[in-house]
Amino acid sequence: MANISRLSRNQFSWDALVLLVATFWLSSSVLLDFFMMPMMYESGMMEGPNFATASYSMFWLFNRVEVLCAAAILTGLLVLRQQTQGNQRGQFVVLESGSQSRWALVTSGALLAIALLYTYIFTPQMSALGLQFVDSAEAPNAMGTMHLLYWGLEGLKLVAAAWLVKLCYRDIKAAF
Repeated sequence: MANISRLSRNQFSWDALVLLVATFWLSSSVLLDFFMMPMMYESGMMEGPNFATASYSMFWLFNRVEVLCAAAILTGLLVLRQQTQGNQRGQFVVLESGSQSRWALVTSGALLAIALLYTYIFTPQMSALGLQFVDSAEAPNAMGTMHLLYWGLEGLKLVAAAWLVKLCYRDIKAAF
């Protein structure tokens, strides 16, 4: 009865950590993009003079959380891959596990790159454009391009994070 699963109590579940962090990141991104930002728009907050500053502060914090989430996911997947390759012979072993595959590593690396782009390029640039918008009656043309790029990367990020959740969930389900 005490040995229901194949995982021991002393073993840390990196699959579970990656699943937890990816699920947290995915749900917080959906909450921010599809609930908070539309509510701020509908309430008229975007016409306020301090909207650009408030948005920058909110996204500054959220982007750093995204970088931490992406780094934790990549670290967890690298540990899983190293543990598996250490138990098998050969450097180029094809892995059956989804969360330990090369595609999972490539996807997590892309997620980290997206989070870094948001943190160090998109948020500062969009905030600077937003501050210019406060002084003028019309939004700069570059703002539309930045929003288009942001939403394209956001869609890619959501699909990639959902795929990683699927891979990790399948591996955790198979372990029990």
